[in-house]
Amino acid sequence: MKEAYGCVLDPVFGRAFGCVFSCVLSGESPIGVGSDGTFAGTSRKEPGPGLMGWRIASRPCVRVAWDDGGMVTSNVVEFAGKARMPRLGMGTMALSIEGRPARATAIGTIHAALDAGVRYLDTAWSYYLPSEPGPDGTGVPRDFGYGEMLVHAALASWSGPRDEVLVATKTGYRRTLEVTNRDAEDPQQSPGDGASASASERQHLQAAGSRYGWMADSRPETMIRDAKESALRLGVDALDLLYSHGPDPAVPYEDTVGALKTLLDEGVIRFAGISRVDNAQIDTARGILGDRLIAVQNQFSPSHPDPEHTMGHCADLGLDFVCWSPLGGFLDAFDSHAYDPFRTVAAARGVSYQRVVLAWELTRYDRLFTIPSARNPHEVRDSFAAVNLTLAPEELSLLP
Repeated sequence: MKEAYGCVLDPVFGRAFGCVFSCVLSGESPIGVGSDGTFAGTSRKEPGPGLMGWRIASRPCVRVAWDDGGMVTSNVVEFAGKARMPRLGMGTMALSIEGRPARATAIGTIHAALDAGVRYLDTAWSYYLPSEPGPDGTGVPRDFGYGEMLVHAALASWSGPRDEVLVATKTGYRRTLEVTNRDAEDPQQSPGDGASASASERQHLQAAGSRYGWMADSRPETMIRDAKESALRLGVDALDLLYSHGPDPAVPYEDTVGALKTLLDEGVIRFAGISRVDNAQIDTARGILGDRLIAVQNQFSPSHPDPEHTMGHCADLGLDFVCWSPLGGFLDAFDSHAYDPFRTVAAARGVSYQRVVLAWELTRYDRLFTIPSARNPHEVRDSFAAVNLTLAPEELSLLP
C-alpha cells in the first residue's frame, strides 16, 4: 500500500504521481507538502510551469492511501463474495434501451469499463427495447434479455480476469411499448402465454412523451422463471446477485421476497438484493432473507437525495447501498441546478462535474456503491476515475 497527501487524485495523477506526493518515503515529509498543510496539486487540463509540465497550485492537504492496484483503499471493499470490489461500478441500462449505441460500441464500452477497473456490472431482465408491442405490450421474445446477453458477450470476449467480476441483474419488471392504432390492427399479433390477461391491470411507469415504459410483474412464478432465464443468458450456473427490481402493487411484498428466498434455497442465485424500496420493505426483506439479503438499490443523487433516509437505514442494518441514476438519470427530467455546486468544484479541479458528483457520493457511506451508466468508452473512463478523486474538506463544505 502507498500513502500520499493531496486532494487532486485522478487515475493518471494517483498512479503516475503517487510516488511524487509521496508516499512513505523513509519517514520524510511528502514532497510538495508545506508546514501549513498545503501541497502541490495539479490539474490535468491546465498545463504550465511546474512539476512535469503541470501547473502547480496550493491546496489543503488530505491523506490518502492507494492499494497495489492504484485505487484509493477506502473505495475498494469485500462484496458478494468478491474480496476486492471497487465501489464504483457500471450500469448497463443506457447500452440496452432507447438511445442505445450499436452493439459493437456497447461491447467496447463494457470492455473499456473493465479495463479501467470496473468489477461490478449491473443489468436486468427488462433491459431491452421492444421492437413491436407484442400480445401484451411488452415486446416479443426476440427482444427479451438484450442487456443480459450484451454483458455475457462482453465478458466472453474480454481477456481480463472474469472471476473478479460481479454481475448483478434484476427481475420483476417488463418494458412496454405503447400500442398505436396500426399496432392494434396488425394481423400478425398473436395471443401470448397468459401474461397478457392481466397486463392492463399492472403498474405502468412511463416517461412523458415516450412510447416506451415499464410494467411491474413481481409475481413469484414470473420472478423465478425470469431468474432462471437470466442465468442462461448470462451463461452461469448461479447468478452472483439478483435484485427484485421493485415492488409490484398487485403482489404482496412478502410474496415477492419469498420468490428471492426460493431462488436462494434452490441455488439459482448466490445473494439477494431489493430495489425501489422504503424502510418498511427493507425490514420485511431482512426478516425473510436474513443475512442473505446484502444490498438495497435505490435512487440517490444530488437531485434525488434519498428523502426517506433509506441509506441511513441500510447503514444501521449493515447492508450495502447501491445508488441508481447517480447522475440524475437520462429518461426523466431532474433539477439540473442541484449540480451547480459540483460544477463549481469541478471547474476549479479541471475535471468533469460528473466525476465530482460520483466522488462525493462515495463519501456519503462507506458501503455505498454507485453505478453510473455510459454509452461510450470516454464516459465510462471519466466516471471510474472518481474512485481516485478525493475531495478536500472545504470542497465538501460547498456540496450538499
